[in-house]
Amino acid sequence: MRVVKPKKFLGQHFLTDLSIASRIADTVDACPELPILEVGPGMGVMTQYLVQKSRQVKVVEIDYESVEYLRKTYPELEDSIIEDDFLKMHLDRTFEGKPFVLTGNYPYNISSQIFFKMLDFKELIPCCTGMIQKEVAERMAAKPGSKTYGILSVLIQAWYDVEYLFTVEPNVFNPPPKVRSAVIRMTRNKTIDLGCDEKLFKRLVKTTFNQRRKTLRNNIKPLLSQLQSERGVAIDFTTLLADQMMNLRPEQLSVEDFKNLTLRIQNIMQND
Repeated sequence: MRVVKPKKFLGQHFLTDLSIASRIADTVDACPELPILEVGPGMGVMTQYLVQKSRQVKVVEIDYESVEYLRKTYPELEDSIIEDDFLKMHLDRTFEGKPFVLTGNYPYNISSQIFFKMLDFKELIPCCTGMIQKEVAERMAAKPGSKTYGILSVLIQAWYDVEYLFTVEPNVFNPPPKVRSAVIRMTRNKTIDLGCDEKLFKRLVKTTFNQRRKTLRNNIKPLLSQLQSERGVAIDFTTLLADQMMNLRPEQLSVEDFKNLTLRIQNIMQND
């Protein structure tokens, strides 16, 4: 059977090391009873190990050549191969509204978008594992004070415990990527509610990290101005801006700090 040629425009780098593929597949065992959705299976190097786990497996693949290869190689998956763009899928319909594990050798060019979509469906995805660019994995697992700590770190860690599992070198891919890769696992933490407005929390995190070298006092002002414009009235943020916390840079704040800061802004808006 003719093998699939990796396509650069799809960000395809096919894993060729079977032992690593098996190790990645085993990361889903953190949630042993849930069905599995694999993103970007390619020629099924991970799929062959996932289907051995005695639970329902579905794969979503946008590349028609890969879909054809999978249908011929894994006939048992015929009704479980979804030819679609993961970013456009209705995940609440994938397993009839039931929770599932998300995994894959994710395309590096859209990995952040994949995880932002995961956050939108976090109640359906208690566990997400897989391989991504090492730099992105480090950002996701970074702690406050780290240079790699940023938007992805805060938004994901608000809902998930992130584990950096192991590093993968470029020589086990076809074609070899120009960067190192890493395997991660994210497991839903006990947070049910942030205790603040979730949309405002996201806006705050994204706004402050857009100019991460500035202090909070300076980089939060555009957001506060936007909030005043949206309300159509003047809001007195003087006390907030005078707080000692405003002397910090965003990477010095924990997830809890961002929650509390969001709540303070909410309370000022409600009471002003």
